[in-house]
Amino acid sequence: MSRLAALFRRFRIVKEHVGTDHLGNKYFFIPEQKTWTGRSVRSRRSVEAVNPKEFEYLEGSIPSEWDAWIRGRRKTPPTVEELLQNERYREQVKLRAQEVEQRDLALQSQEYEEGLVARPAQTLIKGHASATHYAPAQMGEEPVSTANTFQPGSWSPPGGDNPKK
Repeated sequence: MSRLAALFRRFRIVKEHVGTDHLGNKYFFIPEQKTWTGRSVRSRRSVEAVNPKEFEYLEGSIPSEWDAWIRGRRKTPPTVEELLQNERYREQVKLRAQEVEQRDLALQSQEYEEGLVARPAQTLIKGHASATHYAPAQMGEEPVSTANTFQPGSWSPPGGDNPKK
């Protein structure tokens, strides 16, 4: 039977299913094999995504533990217990961050009330820094050109209201 399996491996790539994550992605290990020509193919790790279309794939669609296994940063694939433990830890970190942010806002408002810290200045911003004009263009007698703001045809010589004859 082993000869039949070896022969089968030479004509077809054998994939070992290693695990599935909570999103439904399937992870495979392809052991080192020899092709029918005798060439050696190194071992690989791969993922079969639930959503194979690249344009519909979102960041974070592969858990970080499985990503580390695929990239070879860890030798063994993650266990379900490990994934659940890490997910609980991430939730705890998020809750602690929210608590710290609320405490910081409370402390900040207390400092503002006591006058220990000056409130940020409220400024009214008109226009945008990358806009070429902040106000409607004023036609003047003198030609003015400052790099990117010059517009051809915006100035005409004084006293020459008549077009060329």
